Amino acid sequence: MTTAAASAPETTGVGALLREWRGRRRISQLELALRADSSARHISFIETGRARPSQEMVLRLAEHLDVPVRERNALLVAAGYAPAFPETPMDDPAMAALRAGMERLLTGYEPYPALVVDGMYNVQAANRGTTMLLEGIDASLLRPPLNAMRITLHPGGLAPRIRNFLEWRGHLFAQMERQLALLRSAPLRALYEEVRNYPLPEGGRQVASFGEHPPFALPMMIEHDGTVLSFVSTIATFNTPMDVTVSELAVETLLPADPETAARLRKTAR
Repeated sequence: MTTAAASAPETTGVGALLREWRGRRRISQLELALRADSSARHISFIETGRARPSQEMVLRLAEHLDVPVRERNALLVAAGYAPAFPETPMDDPAMAALRAGMERLLTGYEPYPALVVDGMYNVQAANRGTTMLLEGIDASLLRPPLNAMRITLHPGGLAPRIRNFLEWRGHLFAQMERQLALLRSAPLRALYEEVRNYPLPEGGRQVASFGEHPPFALPMMIEHDGTVLSFVSTIATFNTPMDVTVSELAVETLLPADPETAARLRKTAR
């Protein structure tokens, strides 16, 4: 009976969290041990709570399990260590170089829309191509902090103008669901539940026709000033971030999906 208790899996603490992450990544204890230059026995002891991992081991396992930076701090705290990664506000002077770099990047992408969002989809920066698309939406949605999900999915936002709203809505929900599978974020969960409960705009169930030539990726087809503009979205993140805030920033660029959209944006910019 004593032996069984000693070998029972840990249900709380860093061992349980690491076991959960290993399960998500679908790798065995042996495979993780080989990646982390350890042994399957040691990994087993950590997961069952029979061994306390060092701070270095926690970070090494987190790296090989591709754990998000915020959750790496949570693993360290569960193991009895201080968080290793700061969470610096975007308006902190230490972020001045980052902010300036993002502004140059967004400006250089004009006249095409581009913006930077944080882990809650709050807009941290945007260029003139993006603000052009915001013309005519409900003023309440433009009060800081601007939230990209609310602006896109709210009936008073872009939703009534998106021709393929159901498809684009499904794409955004899938994106949020992937994040929620990795992060224990109550605010993000609340945002997800909020936008899921928005009513469909009038005509929101229509499915857009792509004509004879299907697009190479799902576009967002949006009406603007009597014309339908078509964009495909790309998202870029920072390599090897050392700060929680930076790790959750995403640069989203909207690339014209057809020559007509590109020409219209260039004309509008002139």
